[in-house]
Amino acid sequence: MSGLLGATEIREIANRIGVNPTKKLGQNFVVDANTCRRIVKSADVAESDIALEIGPGLGSLTLALLEASSFVIAIEIDPRLAKELPATAERHGFEPANLKVITADAMNLEALDPAPTVLVANLPYNVSVPVLLRAFEKLPTLRTGVVMVQSEVADRLVAKPGTKSYGSPSVKASWWGTLISAGNVSRSIFWPIPNVDSSLVRFDRHEVPGDEALRLKTFALIDGAFAQRRKMLRGALSEHLGASASAIIESAGVDPTARGEALLLADFIKIAQAQ
Repeated sequence: MSGLLGATEIREIANRIGVNPTKKLGQNFVVDANTCRRIVKSADVAESDIALEIGPGLGSLTLALLEASSFVIAIEIDPRLAKELPATAERHGFEPANLKVITADAMNLEALDPAPTVLVANLPYNVSVPVLLRAFEKLPTLRTGVVMVQSEVADRLVAKPGTKSYGSPSVKASWWGTLISAGNVSRSIFWPIPNVDSSLVRFDRHEVPGDEALRLKTFALIDGAFAQRRKMLRGALSEHLGASASAIIESAGVDPTARGEALLLADFIKIAQAQ
């Protein structure tokens, strides 16, 4: 057998190994091969790439990655799915040696061997932001990638200052890279069909603006600012900066009466450096 998975085979595999998609694990399996190839193409996956997939499920996107890249690392939390994935790849004519399946929770993601260069994933809706941020943090070799997430989450990841969707995920993600919208996908490409819309987000890594100590200080300020986003910075950050919050913010060249939603990452960094 060659080619990618279709809806009939996906349901057959799930039935055979006793998998009923669950909301708890965010299991909405992609059943459209054209969408899988579109996602891989959007990430500019090359033959020289080592691709990382988080939550491969029954393997729809995995096979598209094996078509395009030299090696795929797939991290799957469900042991039944993880065990079946190599057999699915082999049935479709792919070399088992080109696929490494790790049964683990991506929330605990650490360094991987070989080091991945591109991330392509259909991320579970309930953990998509923390998983993505952890991948950025722990895998500095990732140069680019495309993730499929709930449209509301996609809006937050690519949002600009001053917009309703702009918040902690928008600012934190920009520490590691530039994120842009890569289009929407139809609900009908999933099984089961979710009750939310999904979108694609592409990221391209850039040089980080500081060391780990500065990142942690900056992220603490971001959390504080958006935990009480309607408050002025001098009030929202008083817990972190103390009684002199207003003076510290002003010394960083930032208006202490502004709100977090008006600040760029660079502004939060300046406040962190002024502490």
